[in-house]
Amino acid sequence: MLVISRKEGESVKLADNIEIIVVSIDGQRVRLGIKAPKDVKILRAELDPTTIQANHKSAINLEDKSPLIP
Repeated sequence: MLVISRKEGESVKLADNIEIIVVSIDGQRVRLGIKAPKDVKILRAELDPTTIQANHKSAINLEDKSPLIP
């Protein structure tokens, strides 16, 4: 994973056709703008079907196990 610092108004380029811009920073909240071609699929990680399925399986597995503390 690449970790970089950006200030408000600064951006990061991915390949030749995707740009991520820091729109605003307000306390713990950062707003990002994404410029990409219309054919590029952009999803928040929590809405990605693979992530949703993995979270659902984890929740089911937790229900099957007995508590560590009685």
